Amino acid sequence: MFDFLTLPKLGHVAAKKRKGDAVERVLSRQDFATSRAEITQWQGYAPTPLVSLRALADKIGVAEVLYKDEGPRFGLGSFKALGGSYAAQRVLQRQLAANLGHEVSLEDIREGKYKAEAAKITLVSATDGNHGRSLAWGCQRFGALCRIYIHAEVSEGRAAAMRDLGADVIRIAGDYDDSVLLAKQEAEENGWFVVSDTSWEGYSEPPRDVMAGYGVMTQEICDSLEQAPTHVFLQGGVGGLAAGVVAGLRQHWAAKGPRVVIVEPELAACLFESGRAGAATSVAIQEETMMAGLSCGEPSEMAWEILAEEVSDFLTIPDSLVAPTVRLLARPLEGDPSIEAGESAIAGLAALIAARQDGALSQKLELDAGSRVLLIGSEGITDPTIFARIMGDLDAA
Repeated sequence: MFDFLTLPKLGHVAAKKRKGDAVERVLSRQDFATSRAEITQWQGYAPTPLVSLRALADKIGVAEVLYKDEGPRFGLGSFKALGGSYAAQRVLQRQLAANLGHEVSLEDIREGKYKAEAAKITLVSATDGNHGRSLAWGCQRFGALCRIYIHAEVSEGRAAAMRDLGADVIRIAGDYDDSVLLAKQEAEENGWFVVSDTSWEGYSEPPRDVMAGYGVMTQEICDSLEQAPTHVFLQGGVGGLAAGVVAGLRQHWAAKGPRVVIVEPELAACLFESGRAGAATSVAIQEETMMAGLSCGEPSEMAWEILAEEVSDFLTIPDSLVAPTVRLLARPLEGDPSIEAGESAIAGLAALIAARQDGALSQKLELDAGSRVLLIGSEGITDPTIFARIMGDLDAA
């Protein structure tokens, strides 16, 4: 059971928000509408659960804790199924239209009309696991070749899952950011097409499509709620998930939208440092975090445009909170449902619990007994071996 009395202090930066229209300009309502119209037609689509953790909310002294469980998403175990696969489809749409000299619809690609032509196109990306699995799944569905670059610390279980979906998986000696550079370099040399959730100068369409795909998840949340949450705690990484969710929430709820809190591992806190600096800032990863999907040292420039205007607070958490929080969800307080969550899924929940044990931090975040907090459970069990290790090692910190 989670020890509520011995929680560490969290890193905190209060953001100096800019004024602007990034939630409408970077990701338009039409971007979200197009992705929603397509993804909801995919075989196997179903909304994922939005679970109320009532016993936990009572325990930590808030009105409600809502947990969007992305574990069941398309059988891939992660919200990434919405982004990488959709972005792959959009890249194929643009490239096939250019190759064939006429418009190509998303429906035609979904229905396999151009599988022979798609088989001549190679899509590549770097990943910590979930984005690559989504891309591999999309390539398998739409007929393209897939090449995935992973860094030294990505688990073999996650690598095997991508190979099982037909991807050619290349493991490098460096970290995630090194794998991103190699994917870009080899794509340029070979005429392949990068499908990344990270944007950089001159590269914006696929990352925008990735974030637009995440809007399906956000719309499911909004459709199931009668009023906006007061807070949303969002995982960091490169910022794509957070930016996509924030844009969708703000477009739906406008000024009534929730206070946005970004949570990152203290070992990979590029958005935290960006918040401190007031500009997109990279950090060097010295040690890999358990939260593999959040081990990113360079923020997405496109995502940062949104986050710079919308985020109120940035938090960092230590890895010591990961295993206890995973176990708390799997073996919950009496009355709450059991949820099988991956290491990156629990960042927001871990930060919320720790913040509620710190009166000063709760005050800074405006968390109190009336707060209704939304969390994104971004992944289920994406590596069964790691999950079993966490659940079996009850003394792990």
